[in-house]
Amino acid sequence: MTAAIIDGNKLSEQLRAKVATRTAELKRDHGVTPGLAVVLVGNDPASEVYVASKSKQAKEAGIYSEDHRLPENTSTADLLVLINQLNANANIHGILVQMPLPKQIDSNEILATISPDKDVDGFAPVNTGRLAIGLPAFVPCTPYGCLIMIRQVTKDLAGKRALVIGRSNIVGKPMAQLLLQQDCTVTIAHSRTKDTKALCLESDIVVAAIGKPHAIPGDWIKPGAIVIDVGINRIGTGESGKAKLVGDVDFASAKERASAITPVPGGVGPMTKACLLLNTVNAAIKQKLGVKAELVEM
Repeated sequence: MTAAIIDGNKLSEQLRAKVATRTAELKRDHGVTPGLAVVLVGNDPASEVYVASKSKQAKEAGIYSEDHRLPENTSTADLLVLINQLNANANIHGILVQMPLPKQIDSNEILATISPDKDVDGFAPVNTGRLAIGLPAFVPCTPYGCLIMIRQVTKDLAGKRALVIGRSNIVGKPMAQLLLQQDCTVTIAHSRTKDTKALCLESDIVVAAIGKPHAIPGDWIKPGAIVIDVGINRIGTGESGKAKLVGDVDFASAKERASAITPVPGGVGPMTKACLLLNTVNAAIKQKLGVKAELVEM
């Protein structure tokens, strides 16, 4: 068996096209331009590239995007001032604070201050709690993208055994909640889990999000399983002389056992950015047209 490749670039392109269409409709029919504010503290090179890419894609979809770049020594108080200004700005419907923040900033306080209606990253306590109890919420973009990719393979997830490897608030925990809502039987594995291999071999769906290159070898994968690789790890050098990107799963061996698998790069990453745009447009719809308005779905 050789797995079907779940093409994140293609899926994200389709999703961005839907977002662009809905954005054009909002402008034409209601005079509403969805607005996204991206906040970056410090000069982390990876974050700089990621933020620039997000802003570029937002503008291409017709979304108004503004970047706020603050120095590395910014305090919690200073950042809170900006967040409150963005909360009060009626032209901004989504706020994204790029993580991680410098150590002197209280990330929990920042996230708790972002308006739940504008929390398009889905990290604030209100949306986290709503997701946990099954109420409508803004879902973190990476798990949201993972679920869309899984549902490209099979729409009916009820009863399937799903393993989420990683328990972060950004990916692991919300991913588990989403799979529970799809009626999967969900297990979360982490650094203290014993015999992760045995859990993998029992699982119809494996979502790996631990940040360790090739930590999941192919012989851990149940034949026919769906494998979603969230990991983005830089190792050695590729043919271009630059560091090579690989996932948490050993792609070459896993694709010989899985029924479908995401590549790295070109898998989950593009979907994360597309889901940010999706959340932003849906935030604008809810704020301007009410919760009963037609939202964008994939």
